[in-house]
Amino acid sequence: MSWMRPLLLTCLVVLSVITLFHGADSAAVSDKKAASPQGALRKIFMPEADASSFFKRRGKRAVKTQDEINAEQRQRLAADERRREYHEEQRNEFESYAEEEHDEQDEHTREKTEQWREFHYDGLDPSYEYNRHTV
Repeated sequence: MSWMRPLLLTCLVVLSVITLFHGADSAAVSDKKAASPQGALRKIFMPEADASSFFKRRGKRAVKTQDEINAEQRQRLAADERRREYHEEQRNEFESYAEEEHDEQDEHTREKTEQWREFHYDGLDPSYEYNRHTV
């Protein structure tokens, strides 16, 4: 029975919100803006009646306007540029990583070679053992 009271309260709140916003026709555009849009807003927003029939009017095979073609081309070019920049950044990061690894490996090899020479040094220069001629 303890769950009954919060459930009833939640239902009451939802019902009151639905009742409050029942009169709104469109959430995207208010009636004031639809009546007199200005400047760039006129190009972006359209009346609700036109918006509902926009996709019905134009079939899949209909010819696109030059503005639509230009907008799509700009979007494609912008996406290509973002992709190009991303891949260039990834390539630069990998190249710097590979260079650091290569330098570290060279340093490690140099240290190992130096340690080996110190350990095997016999006092003669050049070392006797490695210049010995075997018959």
